[in-house]
Amino acid sequence: MLRNALLVALREVRRNLLRSFLTILGIVIGVWAVITMVTLGRGATRAVSAQIATLGSNLLLMRPGQRFGPGSANAPNFKLADAAAIRDQIGGLSAVAPAANRVVTAVYAARNWSTVVTGTSNAYFDATGWNLVRGRRFAEGELRAGKAVCIIGETVRSKLFGSESPVGSRIRLKQFSCTVIGLLRAKGQGAMGMDQDDVVVMPLRAVQRRLTGSVDVNTLFVSVGARADIDRVKQQIAALMRTRRHIADKEEDDFRILDTRQIAETMTSTIRIMTLLLGAVAAVSLLVGGIGIMNIMLVSVTERTREIGIRLAVGALGREVLLQFVIEAVVLSALGGAIGIVLATLGSIALASAMHVPYVFDARICALAFFFAAGIGVIFGYFPARRAARLDPIEALRHE
Repeated sequence: MLRNALLVALREVRRNLLRSFLTILGIVIGVWAVITMVTLGRGATRAVSAQIATLGSNLLLMRPGQRFGPGSANAPNFKLADAAAIRDQIGGLSAVAPAANRVVTAVYAARNWSTVVTGTSNAYFDATGWNLVRGRRFAEGELRAGKAVCIIGETVRSKLFGSESPVGSRIRLKQFSCTVIGLLRAKGQGAMGMDQDDVVVMPLRAVQRRLTGSVDVNTLFVSVGARADIDRVKQQIAALMRTRRHIADKEEDDFRILDTRQIAETMTSTIRIMTLLLGAVAAVSLLVGGIGIMNIMLVSVTERTREIGIRLAVGALGREVLLQFVIEAVVLSALGGAIGIVLATLGSIALASAMHVPYVFDARICALAFFFAAGIGVIFGYFPARRAARLDPIEALRHE
């Protein structure tokens, strides 16, 4: 009986192809929207996680002040002695690197580019997991003397040197020139949308003497060992810095410690919530599609009233008529779900490529969307089917 009902349902779909297509269009759009939103959301989550991972493994970022922006301007900067104290008194650390930054225009020949100059030590490369593709790191003598040597990022290389090799060349930063001794491996876009490769790295003393004019550092990069407890290390560093900065027990910290794990969790959870909201909004169109199926099934019952009357008159049971129309509604919604899955897959691949996020195929969301669409057919097809099953055969046969 199910096989015959299915064949009749397919015959009715073929009989009115245009009407059937318009009926399932709402289901197609709903399934497409749900799968596409969820897929792109998962891809964005994975992209953010990968971007944050480029900052370094088990990395803590220490900055003065409790928040970004002008509110942290009154907090005192760190000193080199702070970095030394953390390195010597806190166990389980892989590297501690002080850093001072300044935005400067870099000039080479007739080209110029505004970039960030970071003064630091070789520990910076260990803490952030940044390797060189060409050249070398700073020599100890260059770090102690604060010599005008630099290591540049891939963006600076492309803007200033084009296809030339930068190692050995001299670039001008503000009123002085420095020799390029290395090229950093490209990392790409960072978690906050910044270009990590747009950087010039110099010895800390050189930046302090030539650019900032002070011995302060505004960032401490602390790399925690793989076996160490990051939360415990954060508590120990916070206690040490409160002592060194003479913060009373009831006073708030005038510095903040950012954990890359927490940054990743916060950003991915935010994207996940937005994905669920967008998916829920897109799912509303499935309900609209279900209403369209109910409407067209009611029209079908009206058009086929005489046919229903004949079937009931020759001995068909009401539940058989009910099953027939429910199956027709399910066929329409399932067909729309299948088309929606195909379109969503193609659309997700294209949009993921355009948005530069990875395409993450999830069979579960595709199956869920398909069965939800089929369920819509059952729910919204039951009322018209129930109406057809309760028709009086005599009244149905009189219908014109």
